[in-house]
Amino acid sequence: MTKEPNKISVGVVGAGVIGRRVVGAVRLQPDMALAGVADVAADWRIAMLAKDGVRLFAASSQASQTLPDAGLDVAGSLEDLIAASDVIVDCTPKGIGAKNADIYRSAGKPFIVQGGEKHDVAGHSFVAEATYGSAFGRDATRVVSCNTTSIVRTLGALKRAGLLKKARGTLMRRATDPWESHLGGIMNTLVPEPTIPSHQGPDARHVDPELDVVTIAIKVPETLAHLHSWYVELNRPATKEEVLDAFAASPRILLIDGDSGLSALNSVKEAMAMEGRPNADLYEVALWSNILAVDGTELCYNYMVDNQAIVIPETIDAIRALASSEEQPEVSMRLTNKALAIGADELRL
Repeated sequence: MTKEPNKISVGVVGAGVIGRRVVGAVRLQPDMALAGVADVAADWRIAMLAKDGVRLFAASSQASQTLPDAGLDVAGSLEDLIAASDVIVDCTPKGIGAKNADIYRSAGKPFIVQGGEKHDVAGHSFVAEATYGSAFGRDATRVVSCNTTSIVRTLGALKRAGLLKKARGTLMRRATDPWESHLGGIMNTLVPEPTIPSHQGPDARHVDPELDVVTIAIKVPETLAHLHSWYVELNRPATKEEVLDAFAASPRILLIDGDSGLSALNSVKEAMAMEGRPNADLYEVALWSNILAVDGTELCYNYMVDNQAIVIPETIDAIRALASSEEQPEVSMRLTNKALAIGADELRL
């Protein structure tokens, strides 16, 4: 396979909820080319990628048999995809990426794992606005989970504005992915996570050790998105306008007004569908400006996290960082945001 000149060749391993979205996002970037996708499955998702012109690679010896048996053309093995790629994005289920890391390191190929893996797998955790610079030229990074990404984005915005002292958040986590809701999930109940703090707060400190943040989490019987409710102690008195300006300064925080009708998770998802977003994906943190309250040094706010989409732009920026193709995080984020139509300036809301 011939690499496209002056473009980062990206291989994606695992074509599930995150992987297929990474595939779509890579193909929209002006400086990237998709080398292909490796998977072990031969289901409808893989078949649809093949029909869309994506080169398929067998992620295991068994897959080298099951994919052709399903009528799918196989371009090679996982090792062949690694050889054809400048950067590998591993989107496999939790635990598999950690095992695959040894393969990528043996091949001398930079790689990205997702937030289901532990920080130690890559030794670095990534959110573009916080750790792009320290990821530049590394051999590996971990794009943190959807909830951790949202925490770092929002608290980072307050920190950059000189407002943040400490934060305490409650996460109402959706029970399962929509496409798997027929397989499991909960109904007519709420399930608190058994430990306090929940893992997202400590994980956020892998990205920014200075954050004073504690989280608790509750699993709720819905599948659209997560809902966060935050109490933040500011380090000085501030106005509501000052806080909103701090959030608005982040291009990946979208301020929405519930009084317009965008008052719940489902209405925001519907708005993304009307905007023409693939899968009605919400890449931004959608933060309700009308129910944000400031009283001196006390701040309360709520926001929505689309766990299928929020990490996609971060993954694209992580590719550029590991490939050493763009040193400035602001430049990479602008490229990503433009290609994916991210931010208030790109939307009609």
